[in-house]
Amino acid sequence: MQINELFQSLNSENTKPLYLIKGKQGYLIKKLIGKFLSFIPEDERTMNYANYDMETTNVSNAIEDAMSLPFFGEKRLVIINNPYFLTGSHGKDKIDQDVDSFTSYVDSPQDSTILLIIAPYDKLDSRKKINKAIKKNSEIIDLSNISETEIKNYLGSNVNDKGYKIEQNALDKLLQMTSNDFSNAMSELSKLFLYCYNNKLISINDVNKVVTKSLDQNVFDLVNYVINNNVNKSINLYHELINGSNEPLQINAILLSQFRLLIQVKIMAKKGYSQGKLASKLKIHPYRIKLALQTVKKYNYKKLSRAYLGLVDIEKQMKSTQKPADLLFEMFMIKFIN
Repeated sequence: MQINELFQSLNSENTKPLYLIKGKQGYLIKKLIGKFLSFIPEDERTMNYANYDMETTNVSNAIEDAMSLPFFGEKRLVIINNPYFLTGSHGKDKIDQDVDSFTSYVDSPQDSTILLIIAPYDKLDSRKKINKAIKKNSEIIDLSNISETEIKNYLGSNVNDKGYKIEQNALDKLLQMTSNDFSNAMSELSKLFLYCYNNKLISINDVNKVVTKSLDQNVFDLVNYVINNNVNKSINLYHELINGSNEPLQINAILLSQFRLLIQVKIMAKKGYSQGKLASKLKIHPYRIKLALQTVKKYNYKKLSRAYLGLVDIEKQMKSTQKPADLLFEMFMIKFIN
């Protein structure tokens, strides 16, 4: 289902008692919560709306609320946020969650309540009994794998609705600079609306001037500088990232992840895997696979492997020595090009 169709399909007349919203799309999750909240009249929300965070609250509190009848209204909206126990990980405070009562409720939900489970994760543990119950009894809205085409269509519609126009290459550049992240792209689009308020036309030059590159996109540029043996640009961008308050270990981890992906794509593409099959097999967003395929055509396996092993060595030294991260990276580049 397209994003626009999703919002149009939701109305107060056809609500289900149980919904699971899955995925790390903060902007869309916020919009969906607003949509569901609109089903509860404003003067009834004090008594018929509640939002619980599972990192700090036992799920039994939310279930007790969900089982209650609406107070002077037709519907009650209860939201369960951050249900980490659906993924197999542990909460920050390791609350002893009453998952059994949650499972019982999911098997037999209260018709007058809309229970909205917000799971900002790409993957849930399908082996768990609670997840099997949710899959069987709830309406699932999966935001974890929105296609590039869907994002483009939604952004384009949003631009038109605001009375603006955007050049096609500017839209492509916006997605590239935000690493195809929907929430990030929408945030940057708001800045472009302000910048282009007078002429209502967004050009690629406007995007280059206004949009802030995501860390992933900066690291993607850094990867290209590294494998093209561009020492000066590599070191300068690395310094910029550190000066931008990014942790060296985080930068190195993303670099490692990107080179690992390039190696995997290089091997699997040679075996005949298509872009779609690569995305499915590696559980990576299709946009990242698309960029990786474009990159690996230019470089051999040996060079990619040398870069990866060099970055592994940097990580070891970061954790075991007091040498500055920028010095370690400079030493890595000198060794790599020689």
